[in-house]
Amino acid sequence: MTRPEVVLVGVDGSAASLHALDWAAAYARRTGWGLHMVCSYSLPSFTAASLDGGYAALDDTAIQEGAKAVLAEAQARVDASGITATTTVATGDAAGVLVELSREHALAVVGTRGKGGFTERLLGTVSSALPAHAHCPTVVVPYRGPSPEDPTADQRRDGDVVHEVRRIVVGVDGSPSAEVALRHAIAQARVWDAELIAVAGVPLAGGAGVLAWLPSQIDHEQVLADVKEGLDVMVDRFEAENPGMTIKRHVLDGSGAELLTEFSTGADLIVVGSRGRGGFRGLLLGSTSQAVLHHSACPVLVVTRRCDAELREEPAA
Repeated sequence: MTRPEVVLVGVDGSAASLHALDWAAAYARRTGWGLHMVCSYSLPSFTAASLDGGYAALDDTAIQEGAKAVLAEAQARVDASGITATTTVATGDAAGVLVELSREHALAVVGTRGKGGFTERLLGTVSSALPAHAHCPTVVVPYRGPSPEDPTADQRRDGDVVHEVRRIVVGVDGSPSAEVALRHAIAQARVWDAELIAVAGVPLAGGAGVLAWLPSQIDHEQVLADVKEGLDVMVDRFEAENPGMTIKRHVLDGSGAELLTEFSTGADLIVVGSRGRGGFRGLLLGSTSQAVLHHSACPVLVVTRRCDAELREEPAA
């Protein structure tokens, strides 16, 4: 499917969304793509007993003007970059608006506070819902904000400045979703001229791993060797299909989520795949992609099998 080479980014005036905007603008500048900035709002209502128990809707004029002001700030932020940028004020739930607009975009970008915890896990939050339901790959950009020790510190400290992507790490476990992730990771490595590292995890150590039930006589080194062999087969095939591309490989003890989160502290982009099934199951991504989204120290690109199939005009599995 040929889609406009435009990056979709949601902005709401928060520091987290502006940081995501910076990342989206850097990507658009790198690729020569356009940038589409969207600010959405929902009209609140309240019960009014004086109106015979009906509902009184708030006048949306002031809210709409606020959304326009947010987009004006975003436009001013990217004006100097030389990229082609457009804006849209939309009404409706932010996640729903962005999911629908993702049908006509090649990449979606959204910010998150990246704190983890209960509030970040609620269904319906944009950073959780958009990657699960988007019709194109989604990048979630974490923003940590000023240091807790010095709340008045410059919010654009080094940890939250957008850098060029020089190292990309992709999670690979032999599944069809991992193949999708690896294919998109290769595309990103070409865009950024970045180093690409494929990581597979085998949770053998400790009592909490999913393989902790294995009998003690199982040769853990052999298990690691078998997984490495499987990783090499997949990566070798992708290297053969992409001449000039060299992919480093690591098979390590630990769960995929733990390893990718650890690697995120030294990477510029993490790429994960997800089955991305529709319906109720589609309300949540898989446990690995969800965990990485909540805890990664760097931006995370999520590609579901469904959105990949749509882009390639193939029936979703």
